Amino acid sequence: MRIRLGYAALSKTLKDFTTSRTLTYTNYLKMDEDKRLEIINQKIIANFKALEEIIKYNIKNNFHFYRLTSKLIPLATKSDVKFDYLKKYQKYYTKIGNLINKSKMRVDTHPDQYCVLNSVNKETLSNTISILKFQQNMLESFNIKEPKLVLHVGSNAFGKVNSIARFKNNFKKLDPKIQNMIIIENDDKVFNIQDVLRLCKDLKIPMVLDYHHFMCNNNGEKISLYIKDIFDTWNNQKLNPKVHFSSPKSKLKKEFRSHHEYINVDDFINFIEQIKFINRDFDIMIEAKMKDDALSRLVRELKYKTNYKFIDETTFEVT
Repeated sequence: MRIRLGYAALSKTLKDFTTSRTLTYTNYLKMDEDKRLEIINQKIIANFKALEEIIKYNIKNNFHFYRLTSKLIPLATKSDVKFDYLKKYQKYYTKIGNLINKSKMRVDTHPDQYCVLNSVNKETLSNTISILKFQQNMLESFNIKEPKLVLHVGSNAFGKVNSIARFKNNFKKLDPKIQNMIIIENDDKVFNIQDVLRLCKDLKIPMVLDYHHFMCNNNGEKISLYIKDIFDTWNNQKLNPKVHFSSPKSKLKKEFRSHHEYINVDDFINFIEQIKFINRDFDIMIEAKMKDDALSRLVRELKYKTNYKFIDETTFEVT
């Protein structure tokens, strides 16, 4: 069983490179029209240049799995903010996309909390469609192979049954290309692994296991009894199954759902040992606040505490 580790959005090592330079809508409205577009353009170019450096850093350090930020293009999904975020910047998309594809890096995205496909609010739903279309356009402009967007089920208005039905309804109205990009993860409050697994089977799309969310929101079931079914939702995909892993900020109830800066290595090993019988390759996105630094620390601790065979800096085998 071969496992690859990845991290999201920003590198703590490359402190001077951020891909999330943004412009708030409030500040945008305060500017003259010419100034607005000039500032947006400056931020987009700066974000692209930073992303190129992060991708090069990932390649040199064998980070084969990476999540793009959703903040790369400021205000791209605002209906009354009109500018070309595709053709005008295609040279950046192409250059960075070529680096990603040549290195065979797995890259995906995770739209923010404003992306709620089962919302009962028409404006929120309309904005969600805009966000998904933006994500599709961005991934296609990079020419990402097997592009994926991670979503939560979302709203629980009128109960689970109605909420899941709304998700299915709205999902089926999406552009088929977007449908093929969507993968769904279990959440830490409402929709548990059983809910999401049934939904993914019904829609015939992959499920992402978020182990921290599972620990926050479960009915006492053992993850070992569900891991095969979860991974089997990826059977028709070219990509390996994907898992999210983070550690709670503390064991206190009020902080348990929050992410820690680093990963608890003993909890990580316990998870791997519970599911290693599956003997199937998969990828783990490390969702710790210290990003690549947390990933690298985890690797050092795994080398000390286990006999896992490391293939490179972020890839190891378990027998």
